[in-house]
Amino acid sequence: MANRSGTKQIADNRKARHEYIVLDSFEAGIELFGTEVKSVRKGAVNLRDSWCEVSSSNEMFAKGIHISPYEQGNIFNREPTRDRKLLMHKREIIRLRNEVMQQGLTLIPLSLYFKDSLVKVQLGLCRGKKLYDKRASAATRDAKRDMERYQKSHR
Repeated sequence: MANRSGTKQIADNRKARHEYIVLDSFEAGIELFGTEVKSVRKGAVNLRDSWCEVSSSNEMFAKGIHISPYEQGNIFNREPTRDRKLLMHKREIIRLRNEVMQQGLTLIPLSLYFKDSLVKVQLGLCRGKKLYDKRASAATRDAKRDMERYQKSHR
């Protein structure tokens, strides 16, 4: 398999950035089968309602990632929303599990991308936003957009 350098964005979880405050982010590999990789290359991935969970045996799984079945695949296609194992060092997984359990945080897949020829997941250690946090972030986004429009029109 040829290694191509660089990264290529596959999918982004924009809803997560609206619903959660991202405190820290991590990179993890994801265990996929052949037809799933082909679907990922086509961009048939949805991260919208996905989350991560650490099992009691210190393994991390991504739940709710929807990878559409490959059209040319036959018996080798897998269930679109099956749990997929995430690949990280054991001490990182233990650290994340402790933070999630003690501080009440959530692990959310933020994006899926190719790094060289490998599929990687960017995980976010997140805290849920309250309604007033969502309103404040929308207000700052609108104010920033208005300032950019004003600057563009008065040049």
